[in-house]
Amino acid sequence: MASKSGFVAIIGKPNVGKSTLINALIGEKIAITSPKVQTTRFRITGILNEGENQFVFIDTPGMHKPYHGLGKSMDKSATDALMDADAIMWVVDQTYRRTDEVILERIKYSHLPVILVINKIDTLENKAEIDKIIISFLKVHEFKHIVPISAKDQTHLTQLKETLVEYLVEGPHYYPDDYVTDQTDESRMTEIIRERILYYTEQEVPHSVAVMLESFKFNEELNTMDIDALIIVERDSQKGILIGKNGEKLKRIGTEARKEINKIFDMKIHLSLWVKVKKDWRNDPTTVSRYGYGK
Repeated sequence: MASKSGFVAIIGKPNVGKSTLINALIGEKIAITSPKVQTTRFRITGILNEGENQFVFIDTPGMHKPYHGLGKSMDKSATDALMDADAIMWVVDQTYRRTDEVILERIKYSHLPVILVINKIDTLENKAEIDKIIISFLKVHEFKHIVPISAKDQTHLTQLKETLVEYLVEGPHYYPDDYVTDQTDESRMTEIIRERILYYTEQEVPHSVAVMLESFKFNEELNTMDIDALIIVERDSQKGILIGKNGEKLKRIGTEARKEINKIFDMKIHLSLWVKVKKDWRNDPTTVSRYGYGK
């Protein structure tokens, strides 16, 4: 059997479960998740090898109307992903709404085959609700396939992959067979720290945060790594919220992030966190790019 491979862009509105889906497909956590909208800030590539087939999934930030420099960068990242794809998975979790128009315009412009993926069917009471969602989307676009799934419960993911094989192209694989992502280890570590921040902060704080690794030193003999990470916020009040009373919140964030990094990279981590204020950084293109979001 000849080897086949292809790029599949995963698009959708914020918080429809795109990152949960790519993690479930890959079988490993490569994208952070949280109940907060706009968790994903840049495109993340996940690589799945099954037999002779290589699926390259491109997880994108939720498409939305941007209101600041960071939002524009995120939206551009999602749109650019369509230029590299062989097919699109449009992930939805409710009936078609006017807010879906921005996505519809872009997929029509791309002229790519589109698979409608109805996620979170575990939250629906009966099949009639799934049918209602399907009918609402059939009115606006001609989809190649429609696949209801639950990324959380991994329901119908085999069917989804079997559907996607049709859009793989015969030829050599794009990535080595032992790759699961093209992200650097440093990028994955900063995202894990940001994920913990998303869980433990509210209101404007999560969206005002960026994380950078100041240094990391690997001790091969002891299989340990010392990491110094800097958390950037936009206001002094946000810094106070993030640190918490007597530093307890920051300590909790650091402890849980360290445990997650330990688990993913299978080594003992020593993690130190600092918080710095950089006023209005999301509207400064140079700073947005320096923090890793201008790509």
